[in-house]
Order: sequence, then C-alpha cells, then structure tokens
Amino acid sequence: MRNLFKFLVFFFLIAANYALMAQDNNQLILDKLKTLEQANENLNHQIDMLAKQSDDILWFQRVGDIAFVDKIFITGPPRTNMKNTTAIGYGNPLKFWTYVFIPRNTDPTKKYPLIVLPHGGVHADFTTYYTHIIREFMAQGYIVIAPEYRGSTGYGASFYRDIDYGGFETEDIYAARNHVVENYEIVDRTRVGIVGWSHGGLIALLNIFDHPDDYQACFAGVPVSDLVARMGYHGNDYRDLYSADYHIGKTAQENLAEYRRRSPAWNTYRMKDTPLLIHTNTNDDDVNVLEVEHLIKSLKADGKKFEYEIYQAIPGGHSFDRIDTQKANQIRVKIYRFLADKLRPPQPIRNVSDLRRAAYRF
Repeated sequence: MRNLFKFLVFFFLIAANYALMAQDNNQLILDKLKTLEQANENLNHQIDMLAKQSDDILWFQRVGDIAFVDKIFITGPPRTNMKNTTAIGYGNPLKFWTYVFIPRNTDPTKKYPLIVLPHGGVHADFTTYYTHIIREFMAQGYIVIAPEYRGSTGYGASFYRDIDYGGFETEDIYAARNHVVENYEIVDRTRVGIVGWSHGGLIALLNIFDHPDDYQACFAGVPVSDLVARMGYHGNDYRDLYSADYHIGKTAQENLAEYRRRSPAWNTYRMKDTPLLIHTNTNDDDVNVLEVEHLIKSLKADGKKFEYEIYQAIPGGHSFDRIDTQKANQIRVKIYRFLADKLRPPQPIRNVSDLRRAAYRF
C-alpha cells in the first residue's frame, strides 16, 4: 500500500509537470498568435494607406480637366477615446484631411453654393467611386468639400481607432463646412447643402438636426437610421466594430441609450425646417428598408416637413442611385432638381442629357 501511495504521488507530480508545460506552451502559442494578428492589422493599414495615395492620384486624372482638386488638413473636436487625461496632447483638436473640388470656370468675383459630401462606410474613405457625382456637381457650379472624418481608412491605425460613429464625426463634417465658408470668399454661406449616402446619410441628417441654421438643403440617400435595429440584423463581426473598446465600448443591449443617441430615427424631434429629401430602396442589401421606414415614420409623427421616396427593388440595391445605369441617372436628376431649387447653382442639371454632358462633356 505504501509503495502504491508513492507511485500515485509520483504519477500526479509528473502529470502536473506536463500540465504546466502544456499550459506554458499554450500561452506561448497565444502570445505568438496575438503578435501575428497585430502584425496583420498593421499590414492592412499600410495597404489602405497605399490604396488611398493611389486613388488620390486618380482624382486629378478623372476630374482635373473640369475641377481644381485640393486636399487640405484641418481640425475637428478633440479625440473622444483618450483615456489618459495627463497625456501630452490630451484635449487637442483632432486633425483630419478633406478634399476640396472647385469648378475650373469659377469667377472669383462671384459667390457659389457649397455641397458638403461625407462618405459612407463604417470604416471607409472618399474614393473615385464618386467620380461622376463630383463631375455632375462641378458642371452645375457647386463647390464641394468631402471630409475624411475620424475613423476613415487610409490614414493609419491610430486614426482608424478614432472612430466615433454618429458622435463627433458629425462635428468633423461641420468643422469642414465652416472652414470652407470662413476661408473661401467664393462660397455663399446662405447656399450650403449636405449630401450623403448610407453612413454619410446618417451624418447628413445629424448635421441638420444639430446645426439647422447652417444648411439650406439636405439629401439623405439610403441613410443608416436606426443603429438599434441595425445591430439586430447584422452579424457579430459588424457589431464588434461598435462595441470595440476604442469605440462605443458596449453592445446595444448593454447601452441602448447610447445607440439611440447616435441614430437619426430616434432624434427626429430635433429637426427644424431644413429642406430634406430621403431616398431608400426595398432591395437594399446593406441598409434594410425597415431602418429608413422607421426614420420616415418618426419624422411624420413629429410633424416634420420633408420629402421622400421608397423605390421598389431598383437594380443596384444599396447603390441604386449612385451607379451609372439609366435608372440611376434619372433618379440623380431628381436629387439635383431638389438641391437646385434650394441652392440655385449657376448651371443646374435639368435632365439626363445634362447629366451625361457633365460626365463626358458631350
């Protein structure tokens, strides 16, 4: 019996030693995996930066014949995710880039309307995807500013993590609007419109809710409208973008009020009298029509005056009015007519023929 006891003790000591070795190996593997994941993330940001620089060159090639293209560095509100309040630079304004497009036939002695154009995407950037839209705005005589607000891709990991969806990103857009109005004498501060699709539509809506006296027209295309509903029909990978510790830090279930605060459909009572046009599409594969329907119903319940159209399964889904199909062109003409009625550009687009000439000069 005594020998059996010694054997059992010896056996358990060996088993415990192997367990500790296995635990150490597992931790080593986990540490290496974390290092590899970090390296992969850094590589992805470097690739995004290269893609951004390449696309910047394309802007000059694709619209340089009709527009002066510039990219300027300006400031918005301070970062919201700096946890060390004693760090050097805490509370400093956040710096970000923004594109400026000015028609080449601009007369410096005259005033022109301004379009503020925030891009879409949770983490994305303003790319030459918008080439025809910029050409169409240039042909009408608008000046356009397209801000790369906090969280945009192509500017490194730190700026990526500055994301504040439905938060201070909206103030970056407003800061860009103010910069142009205050520094470009050719801009008419009484003729400023804001145009956005998807996430950009959410930003456009929140801008007119927060700063109603500073915009004379707003178009929101397939706008993200209800983050609470959105978290319900998107998957975990998407939800993780919001609950990340450098972003909201909690899920919608954990902090419902915060997700509502960032959602236009839950804030329609704050809208005043800015002329507003909303478009959505029933086969949208990104912003489900139910979100925009919630927005529309909320605006109606609050007695707000606005225009809207719910398109029925138009080809193109989420991008149905931004692509280059005949139907998309017809819908953009409607958008431009709405904006022109309020902002009075010098050469408004009235039909599809005008639209095609804007894109191709014939």
